Amino acid sequence: MVQVGRTGNDGAQRSGHRSLADQLRSWPAERVAQLLTDRPDLATPAPHDFGQLASRAASRSSVARAIDILSRGEVSVLDALVVAVETTRTEIAQTVYADPSFVGATVDRLLDLALVWESTEGLRPLSAVADCLTGGTESGVSGLRPRSAENRSVARTAELVASVSPGARRLLEHVVAEGGTATAGSARVGISPGDETSPAEELIAHRLLLPSGDGLLVAPGEVGLAVRGGRTTTTPVDVPPDIAWSERPVRLATSAAAGAAAEAVRHVEQLLEWWGHRPAAALRTGGLGVRELRSAGEHLGLDNGGAALVVETASAAGLVATRADVDGNPVWVPTDAFDSWMELDVAGRWAVLARAWLASPRLPSLVGERGPDGKTWNALTPELSSGVLPETKRMVLTELARAPEGSGLATGTGLASLVARLAWLRPRRPRTRADLAAWAVGEAGRLGLTGLDAVPSYTRDLLAGADPVPALAALLPDPVDHVLIQADLTAVAPGPLLPDIARSLHLVADVESRGAATVYRFTPASIRRALDAGWSAAETHAFLESVSRTPVPQPLSYLVDDAVRSFGRLRVGVAESFVRSDDEAALAELVHHPRAAALGLRRIAPTVLVSTTPPDILLPRLRELGVAPVAEASDGTVRVGVVEPLRARAPKQRVAAAEEARAAAHAAAAVRALEEGEEAARSRPATASSPANALSALRDAIERRADVLIAYTDDRGVVGERTVRPVRVEGGRLTALDPSDGEERSFPVHRIGRVTPSP
Repeated sequence: MVQVGRTGNDGAQRSGHRSLADQLRSWPAERVAQLLTDRPDLATPAPHDFGQLASRAASRSSVARAIDILSRGEVSVLDALVVAVETTRTEIAQTVYADPSFVGATVDRLLDLALVWESTEGLRPLSAVADCLTGGTESGVSGLRPRSAENRSVARTAELVASVSPGARRLLEHVVAEGGTATAGSARVGISPGDETSPAEELIAHRLLLPSGDGLLVAPGEVGLAVRGGRTTTTPVDVPPDIAWSERPVRLATSAAAGAAAEAVRHVEQLLEWWGHRPAAALRTGGLGVRELRSAGEHLGLDNGGAALVVETASAAGLVATRADVDGNPVWVPTDAFDSWMELDVAGRWAVLARAWLASPRLPSLVGERGPDGKTWNALTPELSSGVLPETKRMVLTELARAPEGSGLATGTGLASLVARLAWLRPRRPRTRADLAAWAVGEAGRLGLTGLDAVPSYTRDLLAGADPVPALAALLPDPVDHVLIQADLTAVAPGPLLPDIARSLHLVADVESRGAATVYRFTPASIRRALDAGWSAAETHAFLESVSRTPVPQPLSYLVDDAVRSFGRLRVGVAESFVRSDDEAALAELVHHPRAAALGLRRIAPTVLVSTTPPDILLPRLRELGVAPVAEASDGTVRVGVVEPLRARAPKQRVAAAEEARAAAHAAAAVRALEEGEEAARSRPATASSPANALSALRDAIERRADVLIAYTDDRGVVGERTVRPVRVEGGRLTALDPSDGEERSFPVHRIGRVTPSP
C-alpha cells in the first residue's frame, strides 16, 4: 500500500495516495474486481498494470459512462467535490444540502467507482469529471462552474459578494441560477475596482465573473457557493420525487396480471404455429412488412401495436428467425427452440418470454411510426432498438414493486411522477426517458408483468433473480382434458386445455370466443382441415368421443360424415396440374365459378380439367372456393397427411445469469493480469517509453498536477525535451502548461516518445 504523508496547517499528518494508480494498487483484489464489474469498459482489453487502469479510468469517455449511472443526489455530491475549496469529508458534508450519512455513503461509492481518489490534499475528483459535468446538456447538477485558480475561500468570496451594489448582486444571482455563464456584451474586461461603469463591470473588477474566451463570462465555483450560502443547491438533493399511487386491490390486480400473462403466451403460440405453415415474408432489408404485420394482427385479434409486441417478444426469446423458402426468399418462421418451448407449462413459457422482454432493447411501440428519414418503422427492423431500454424496463418495474400494499400507479398523474422519479435516478439519460417509461409500463401490462399497473408476486421474484414459475403457476387454473360439446356444433373448454388436446382441437374446430371458457365451433371447413392433415373418419369420431364429457350430438356426427363423403371428390395432379372427378356436375360448376377464372382451368374431358396453376397453389385456392380437393400422386394414389411445419435455426441467446457469470470471470481474469503486470512493472525503469505507458504517465501527471519531462519530435524531425505540466489529453493531443512562462502548449501524443517524472 503506497501512501505518503503531508503536514497540514494544524501540524497534523495527513495520509493519502500519490496518484490514482497508487490508490488502486492499495485495494484488495475483490474491490478491484468490483470496479471492473461496475465499469466494464476498463476491463476490455485487460489492462497491463494499475498505471494503465488508472489512465483508462481517467479518460473522458470512460468518466462520462460512469457518471451516467449515478443518481441526481450522487451527481450533486460529485459536483460539490469539483467546486468545493476544501475537499475533506466534513467540508463536503457541509457543502451538500443532504443528510451527512447520504453524503458519506455517496463519497464511498464515488471512490469505489474511481471517479474520486484520496490524494494527500484531500478528496480529488478526476480531471475529466469537471468537463463531463459542465459540458453536457443534461448534467442535472448544481450548475456551478469549477473553482478559479485563485482558490479563494468561500468566506472571503461571500464578503466580496456582500460588498457589491444591489444591482450587481442581482445580476450575479441570475448568472449563478442560469448555470454560471453569461455573455460579456459591451462590458470591459481586465478593469480594476473603481473603474467600473455597470453592474457587469463591477463583478468583473472584483473577480466575481471571469472572462473565459469567446465573449463569455464565468462565475467560479466559490462564487456560486457564496451566493447560495455555502451550499451547492438551495434544496435537498437526497430526496427523490414521490410516485403517485392509487388503491388497487391485490387480488384483482394479481388476477389481471396472471390473465394477461396466459394471454401473451397464447398469442405467441398461436402466431408461431400459424407461421410454421404459412411463413411471413421478410423484407430484403430485414424486418416484417406492414401487410404481414396486419395479417398477424387479424389472425391474433390484436391491433398492430399488440401484434408488434408479440412478434418482437417472440424474436427476443429466440422463437422466431428467418430462413429461405423454396424460391430462396427470406421468410419468418419459428425456430427449433419453439418446439422445446411448447413442451413447458404455461408459467414456464411465460417466464421465457418475460426474461427475454426484460433484457430486450427492441422498441415495438415505435412500429408504424415514421423515423427521421420519413420512412415507417417496421417490426423486427434491426435499427429499431435503444441501448438504455433494458435499464428503463427494470427501473420501472423496480419502482412499481415499491408501491405500498394494495396500491398501483395512479391514473393520470402516476406516469408523470414515475418519469420524474426515473429522471432523479438517472439525470443524464436522454430526453426520450419519458417515452421509454410509458412504453415499458404499457408493454409490461400487456405481457402480464403488471396488472392494473401493480406488480404481482411472481414479477417480484423475476426482478430478484428467483424463479417466477411456481408463483405464477399457482395463480393459473389447472389445465383440463375435456370439453363440453353442444348440439349447436360448438364445444366449450371450461379452462386451459392440455397442449396435445388443444392442438388437436384447433385442427378440427375454429375458436369462436375466448375468456375464462373458450368456445370452439365445428364447421365443414374445420372438419376438412383435419382430413387434410391425414385424419380418417374413424379417428375424427374417436377423438370427439374421447375429449367430450357430454355425448357427441348427432348433428356433429352427420357433419363429419358429410365432410368425409365430399372429401377427395376432386383430385389435383401434375399437368402443370390437373383436376379430375367422377362427378361431372362438380367439374362444370367449378369451371364456371366466378372466382375460378384466375386459376386457368380448362376442361379436356368430361371428368378432367387442366390448369396453368401449380398444384401447391391450386390446392389452397380450390379450398378457398369451398370444395375439398386432395392431392394425387403420379400412381393415382391419394396423398394426405400432416404438413411438417417450417423451422429455422434458433439464434444464440444471451442468458442474463450466464452474462453475469461471464462478466465476473472476465473481471477476475483482468485482476490476475493486473497483478502479473505489476510484478513485471517493478523491474522496468520509471521512464515511460511505449505509447500506452506514455499516455498512462501523462494522465497520471494530470491527476497529480505534477510536471513531467517529455521527449517529442517536432515538425522537422528534431527530437527535443521539455518540462511541462500536463492539463488534458484529448483528440490525440496533449495540452500542457510551460512552467517557464505559464503559456499553454499543444503536442501531438503520437510524437511523444518518452515521459519521465520531473524531479
